[in-house]
Amino acid sequence: MSWITIKTTLFRAEAELMQQMLDNHEIPSRVLDIGLGIYGGQSSQAALQVRSQDRWTALFLLSPQEDSL
Repeated sequence: MSWITIKTTLFRAEAELMQQMLDNHEIPSRVLDIGLGIYGGQSSQAALQVRSQDRWTALFLLSPQEDSL
């Protein structure tokens, strides 16, 4: 199975929240730690990954909603 990173964040909790959103739509995902945060360990940077075939659906679900006029 091939995984692709669709989002990186300074806060692991943010990546975990996005992972929960994808789980609600039955899209497999994983969160990887990619290093210490910029404040010396107060948070950890993380990457959100999905299977390559789910990339576009995940990006659509996580994209900001447009305001209607």
